[in-house]
Amino acid sequence: MTDRLDIKVPVWMLYRRLPKPHEEERKAPVPLGPSRKIVIRLAMLFSVDSFAGGLVVNSLLALWLFQRFDISVASAGQFFFWSGLCSAASQLAAPRIARRIGLLNTMVFTHIPASVCLIAAAVVPSLHVALALLIARSLLSQMDVPARSAFVMSVVTPEERAAAASFTLVPKSLASAAAPTIGGALFATGMLAAPLVACGILKISYDLAIWRAFKKHRPAT
Repeated sequence: MTDRLDIKVPVWMLYRRLPKPHEEERKAPVPLGPSRKIVIRLAMLFSVDSFAGGLVVNSLLALWLFQRFDISVASAGQFFFWSGLCSAASQLAAPRIARRIGLLNTMVFTHIPASVCLIAAAVVPSLHVALALLIARSLLSQMDVPARSAFVMSVVTPEERAAAASFTLVPKSLASAAAPTIGGALFATGMLAAPLVACGILKISYDLAIWRAFKKHRPAT
């Protein structure tokens, strides 16, 4: 109980420092209305992205490294440590990039190079090159996460934001939960490159689809 309090008190203090919401943000949440079609389209696109990511979750990526390059457990642990740090850094860099090129462009034009790196890592013969490509992917692949959340909030009315957040989250979770079974099955059949290549192709398709669908969209008022 004491450990939980040690965590909750600093978090509570951080929340206390957040700016107070504007008057329009204090309105009571309402179900999806005017933005329903947009949110449904986004939820479908996000599901494709989550399904693709589920094909190469960290556990399956570790299995791929073991089978493809016979990497040691210690080396794999070091790789995932640095990969995690790079992913965290990419999320911190996302707001600055979004201010310069916009939310949608940040989502798409950082995500596509990350997917290309993943596809390339699946076919290169060298362990060091593959790890370098995967690290480069980690530096780019998570920039879309905060940008995507902010983008969803920007395309719906303030009253619909809570409903939009939950509506887009649930299909994503279901899609990502189903994908590892397929990824594992592909590994089991000896098709070691297939999950990585499929993940990259699906993610690029998602990026192009969402950019085409919303490149001319204006924020909701």
